[in-house]
Amino acid sequence: MTKTDLIDAMQNKLSCPKKDADNIVNSFIATMVEAMASGEKITIAGFGTFEVRERNEKLCKNPRTGEVIVVPATKAPVFKPSKNLKKIVNEK
Repeated sequence: MTKTDLIDAMQNKLSCPKKDADNIVNSFIATMVEAMASGEKITIAGFGTFEVRERNEKLCKNPRTGEVIVVPATKAPVFKPSKNLKKIVNEK
């Protein structure tokens, strides 16, 4: 499902104009991005949790040259589905 498909599905569920559904989806995404960028954890009951985890700096080898390089520490967005979501997905 693409963002456009999601907007169409929201439009059908809410019986509203496409522009309103587009605004709802875009506002939801923007709010989540802002919250995660500021380090907040987002929990949606029955769906899952979105959070940002820090990955430590690590040493890796370049497979072509064998040279050891340092991969810097990064932050990565992570989604952990709820038990309810896992159950629903596995039933279908």
